[in-house]
Amino acid sequence: MTTSVHAVRIHAYGGPEQMRYEPVDVPPPAAGEVQIRQQAVGVNYLDTYHRRGVFPLPALPGALGVEGAGELVAVGEGVHGWAPGDRVSYAARPIGSYATLRNLPAASLLRLPAQVSFEQAAAVTLQGLTAHMLLTKVAPVAAGQTVLVHAAAGGLGSLLCQWAHRLGARVIGTVGSPAKAALARQRGCDEVILYNDEPFTDGVRRLTGGAGVDVVFEGLGGAVFQQSLTVMKPFGHIVNLGQVAEGLPQVALADLGPARSLTVSVPGVFAYIATHPHLAAAADELFGLVASGALAVHVGGRYPLSEARAAHEALRARSTTGSLVLIP
Repeated sequence: MTTSVHAVRIHAYGGPEQMRYEPVDVPPPAAGEVQIRQQAVGVNYLDTYHRRGVFPLPALPGALGVEGAGELVAVGEGVHGWAPGDRVSYAARPIGSYATLRNLPAASLLRLPAQVSFEQAAAVTLQGLTAHMLLTKVAPVAAGQTVLVHAAAGGLGSLLCQWAHRLGARVIGTVGSPAKAALARQRGCDEVILYNDEPFTDGVRRLTGGAGVDVVFEGLGGAVFQQSLTVMKPFGHIVNLGQVAEGLPQVALADLGPARSLTVSVPGVFAYIATHPHLAAAADELFGLVASGALAVHVGGRYPLSEARAAHEALRARSTTGSLVLIP
């Protein structure tokens, strides 16, 4: 028997105005699936790429979203180890978390400890696993290194700052306002550059005595990526996390070495999730840090699911701090 619920879907690619809050029917979970009553849904820049068609949905109309947290209400045939009432979180395909109720493969579930709220989980699961990937696999950060984090007051940026600081790195963050600078300092930045007051390249050279940084994490692409290459130490590593501003950067290998010997990575968290041999252990480490307070999760905005369009408009205006969540 199907259940009538609500979801936020698009019928055509474009701006936030394409998003519609509308009724949908959800069937019982199929074999290997579970059904989740969602308590909070994460909003990510990836969702805007899906909405715009940069990364097309499997079909239109289609729901947005890849992250959520809630309680199981039903399990399908062949599902073991999970039962109705279990608290869960996920950051996984298939796309469609902008919904009050949904079915998902049981293999995608992460067990959520009682000490972590649904809102915290929806705000931190995808970005937290991304930070885990970046700092343990892509660009392991060691004590004594200097790390540059662009958009340091954002959801992922603040997690990277905190985590890198815990690892003993010196963390330099870039932000656009004094209020965001204060937040970045609270989240582990040793120094903060206000890029509206001085070019961040000048700020990095000033703070490092011209030596540059070991690692750069940036999600803007374009000019920010290219300029970041100029403030890196020999054998430095720059990691592109997205293309919020100007698209995926083009890099000439001649610009990377051999004299400078730089490394570039463009990692994808879903590849990490799909191939990680112990994903549950990685999630347990992440949620353990959140539960203990070692990683602060900043929910910068809460919106009813029916107002998801407003959340996307806030992202487009780059007026947010921390992570945004939708409440079904």
